[in-house]
Amino acid sequence: MREMKNEETSYPREKIRVLLLENVSGTAVEGFTRGGYPNVERLTRALPEDELAEAVKGVHILGIRSKTKVTERVLAAADRLLAVGAFCIGVNQVNLNAATDAGVAVFNAPYSNTRSVAELVIGLCVMLIRRIPDKNAAAHRGVWLKEAQGSYELRGKTLGVVGYGNIGSQVSVLAEALGMKVVYYDVVPKLPLGNARQARDLAELLAESHVVTLHVPGGAGTRNLLGEEMLAQMREGAVLINYSRGDVVDLEALRKQIEKGRLAGAAVDVFPEEPEKSGDPFRTVLQNLPNVILTPHVGGSTEEAQESIGADVSSKLIQYLEYGTSSGSHTVPAVSLPPQEGTHRVLHIHRNVPGVLAEINSRLSARGVNILGQYLKTNERVGYVILDVDTSISKEAVSILREAKETLKTRVVY
Repeated sequence: MREMKNEETSYPREKIRVLLLENVSGTAVEGFTRGGYPNVERLTRALPEDELAEAVKGVHILGIRSKTKVTERVLAAADRLLAVGAFCIGVNQVNLNAATDAGVAVFNAPYSNTRSVAELVIGLCVMLIRRIPDKNAAAHRGVWLKEAQGSYELRGKTLGVVGYGNIGSQVSVLAEALGMKVVYYDVVPKLPLGNARQARDLAELLAESHVVTLHVPGGAGTRNLLGEEMLAQMREGAVLINYSRGDVVDLEALRKQIEKGRLAGAAVDVFPEEPEKSGDPFRTVLQNLPNVILTPHVGGSTEEAQESIGADVSSKLIQYLEYGTSSGSHTVPAVSLPPQEGTHRVLHIHRNVPGVLAEINSRLSARGVNILGQYLKTNERVGYVILDVDTSISKEAVSILREAKETLKTRVVY
């Protein structure tokens, strides 16, 4: 790690407060401590909004997983927050607009648990099409349910992949290796891998697939994507796997389809309402149905995935702290400027309006500061500038930059 050159303006690492929630992997803690950030607090649970709004005061880096909701109120209470690390695939639990407007960078790990989810989905395909859940339950009851009726091989069957992104495409490759035919549907045209074929629409995929697996993001566009009408268009005797988001499937409608025998089973890992922590009571309308596998949001929960996520997100957060590198951020525009020897680096986040960069440059010039490197990138809401200058930046000069119009955040990283 680069040593700080200007103690007058650089914020000491030991004063950077890091708060990690939801039992984020110890790999992340190790990453921060190795980088010289000893002030790390790690909690095993998520915090509700009231507690989080209090706990985040004075915190510079917040690490969460999927349960913690970073709302507008939480961000308003976060008086020193620089970045949020979502130690998971999605960031729908963070109010991204509010984070952007506050100049808070939000990072995640979109690829780190891809393999864990893909492997489990393939395993579920085998279990469901062989009706293993029923045979397992019978054996536990002391019943020897040895029969071949209703049990099939995956070879030659059609897998329908809804959402052909990082996970969906890897599931596709693994399924073909087992001899399955793969058809996929995505709202964006995607290049197929192997012999996979893109369906014209969702209805076509549902009608021909023996197994349908969902790998779509959350949000208004996918809420109840498979409701009563679409579930009724699934191939009779098919099975459904949802390891994406809890509001993508109408669970009551799914229950009816299974009870009627139109669908042969399902595996569900995500639910509209989920308990706060391990061991809490859990209820769903899918309980006690035949050939249904229910798991507690563990699609990406392997030791390998969590270690990879911990290393990935903590590295992004440290790079942002030490160099201002925002690659992978969902809120601050992606900027990566290599460090230059003999310079001091200033970061400036501002609302995206004309004239801010000119004002920054004129203010620094008036203080006799020579700019050696500069990069500006904007999104629709904010602009982000990294400046490398050749002289020490006094606290007075930093204060002048903070007073520039439309400023959200200014800091000197070294």
